[in-house]
Amino acid sequence: MTSSETDLVRVLEADGRFTPSPAAEQYLPLIEAISDAELEQFYRDMVVIRAIDNQATNLQRQGQLALWPPSRGQEAAQVGSARAARAQDTLFPSYREHAVARIRGVDPIGIIKLMRGISHGGWDPTDPANGNTRLYTLVLGSQVLHATGYAMGLNFGDRSGTGDPERDEAVIVYYGDGASSQGDVHEAMVFAASYQTPTVFFLQNNQWAISVPVSTQTRVPFAQRSAGYGIDSIRVDGNDVLASYAVSRVALDAARAGKGPRAIEAETYRLGAHTTSDDPTKYRTSDEEESWRLRDPITRMRAFLEGRGAAGSFFDEVDAEGADAAEDLRVRTLALEPPRANKIFDHVYSEPHPLMDEQRAWREQYEASFEQPTQNASTQTGGERA
Repeated sequence: MTSSETDLVRVLEADGRFTPSPAAEQYLPLIEAISDAELEQFYRDMVVIRAIDNQATNLQRQGQLALWPPSRGQEAAQVGSARAARAQDTLFPSYREHAVARIRGVDPIGIIKLMRGISHGGWDPTDPANGNTRLYTLVLGSQVLHATGYAMGLNFGDRSGTGDPERDEAVIVYYGDGASSQGDVHEAMVFAASYQTPTVFFLQNNQWAISVPVSTQTRVPFAQRSAGYGIDSIRVDGNDVLASYAVSRVALDAARAGKGPRAIEAETYRLGAHTTSDDPTKYRTSDEEESWRLRDPITRMRAFLEGRGAAGSFFDEVDAEGADAAEDLRVRTLALEPPRANKIFDHVYSEPHPLMDEQRAWREQYEASFEQPTQNASTQTGGERA
């Protein structure tokens, strides 16, 4: 193995065999403590969100959405890390963390509303039902600053590092290999390291920043970038849900306990397009894509569960659940109606504001100024025709 492979945390091979890498040894007690029910939940999470993801992609192709960013292939990184977080932790997604959002309680229709263009946010991040999940961020890297600033507030408010794991909070923020080149990310790491914030930087290295390959983004593993700021960093096989869970659990526990920020580079692959406006065949080879399909996280986890004796009826049940969730999403998407016009003014300020009242009144007067449509010509002359 190359030096970059020896420090990669992996417990499941592509064929589902449990063969921990040397770097995974320290995580084995945690992994071996995962119950059968939890293992099955990891698999269920991945299968169902992929069915939802595929349905959303189809809906965009049918003209129901303006855009959709597929997450196919990255399910293990997201499911493992999201399941590792505690209820009191706050999660800052980018715009592809569909599994993370759903696990934390966000209704996928909220993501659909955002991508359909009928909502500015999609869901209320302050609603407890949404599991402290902040809104999607389409501005690359900005969420990393938001997350670190929020984590600084946790320190200032004695909400982290108190020694009470049931109360202490941490933050995990998701971003990609392309976003890692944004200045915002590096500024966030400076503040996180300086103030020892309870931040976990979770980089999903899916090998391509739209059409820019990793080889152009960096000459060293991304984990070395964060390590350069004095942040403890780890590399994990992002297609191994067990490894993703373990490293995320340890990193979040450490951050929550006041031990400072942590960084995780999850090596995975975007099997689909960057978004539905992208054509990856223009810049990726079929051989490369096929090599990563053989490392599919769902196939890998299924093989592992089958090797442990999981019943075929379990997999049938999960497939049916995924199909039902996808169909439910389709039905509810087609039933969506345009928002009321004044909704655009609702959340510009957190409290009522006279400027918004003024603009709302102007819009209403402007709309009312249009001449009312005349009666239909056939109605006007109907008597004569009769």
